[in-house]
Amino acid sequence: MKDPELYDFSLRANNGSAFSLRDLEGKTLLIVNTASKCGFTPQYKGLEALYRKYKERGLVVIGFPCDQFAHQEPGDDAEIKGFCERNFGVTFPLMAKVEVNGPNAHPLFVKLRKRAPGLIGDAIKWNFTKFLVSPGGEWVRRYAPGTEPEKIEIDIERELGK
Repeated sequence: MKDPELYDFSLRANNGSAFSLRDLEGKTLLIVNTASKCGFTPQYKGLEALYRKYKERGLVVIGFPCDQFAHQEPGDDAEIKGFCERNFGVTFPLMAKVEVNGPNAHPLFVKLRKRAPGLIGDAIKWNFTKFLVSPGGEWVRRYAPGTEPEKIEIDIERELGK
């Protein structure tokens, strides 16, 4: 079942401009809450590799910096973007810093958590939790923070091959 509501949330890109998920309807999305000072931060490299390899076929990786887990994303949006570009060559879209759990959680993450709960409920456990969204939002699959981006590639290829 398609979920058109998934594309209705207001997002703010890392540079402060509006970012519309509606423009991405029909694409495969990999949505990730990220952090610059986390043990999983090197996953930026794998996320960027997936984005470069599959963007022409319809994959869009979207990073959502989050500082809710052990203060591992303390920088402002400009510092985060600079860090990601300098250290990992990130070219995929980065959003402004958000919360993913609790009363101030961004509504997109509330929706994703409900559509694809984790093993211990719908709360996000840590940085680099990943959500793969099929074109049109038919389904959402969650991957644990420790799941390397390369391990998701087979699911991405399957989705892009439809």
